[in-house]
Amino acid sequence: MSPPDDSTTTLADLRERVRGFVRERDWSQFHTPKNLAMALAIEAAELMEHFQWLTPDASRAVAQDDVKRAEVGEEIADILCYIVAMASELGIDLSQAFFDKMLKNERKYPADEFRGRYDPGQASA
Repeated sequence: MSPPDDSTTTLADLRERVRGFVRERDWSQFHTPKNLAMALAIEAAELMEHFQWLTPDASRAVAQDDVKRAEVGEEIADILCYIVAMASELGIDLSQAFFDKMLKNERKYPADEFRGRYDPGQASA
């Protein structure tokens, strides 16, 4: 059996994996929305730490360094775990929330007005 990847793993698979991990450790009691939000912010800060002080080109070069890319991948995985746990705790369908937000972004930032640039002051409400 080949290892899972983005082309074969569903959000439901990820959600069940996180639920099982938490359930086996009896950590549900700690997975309140407040605690999960705080843990998510901490993990996001740990991700940012890998890019602090790097130039834009150096930050892109992380993709070519196997060790750095793996370290960044671990931080991203931690963030994803907490996002999935938070969505489960609050009963949020991640796919629906994602697509709803993308539609909102598409209306707020029409491609013909924002192609190649970003000006938040120009965004429509």
